[in-house]
Amino acid sequence: MENYSLFFIGMVACLISFASATPGIATFYTKYVPSACFGNQDQGKIIAAAGDALWDNGTVCGKIFNVTCTGPRNPVRHPCTGKSVTVKIVDHCPGCPSTIDLSREAFTIIANPVAGIINVDYKPYV
Repeated sequence: MENYSLFFIGMVACLISFASATPGIATFYTKYVPSACFGNQDQGKIIAAAGDALWDNGTVCGKIFNVTCTGPRNPVRHPCTGKSVTVKIVDHCPGCPSTIDLSREAFTIIANPVAGIINVDYKPYV
């Protein structure tokens, strides 16, 4: 009986985790330094810039998000790789058409860069 209880609790936790993802749009960029959050400090290549909807006056700086491609936003069919990527917000992308502007390296993990813009689900990494 205990095994069934643990299984049920695990399933509920997974469903809650999945349900807490927020839909958004992702694009990519290629110049990472300087950044709005960290100036000239290099933060690596698996990073992202927050669009205006996510920026919140910089309170998102340094936060980690898990991002998953959910589908195309243009004629490129099947851009998603089926993978997710975990990125750190290091910059602001004012006026971007996206919620989250991924580094090219991060974008390539979850989608074909030829797509340029994709639908995503994102959630804080815990």
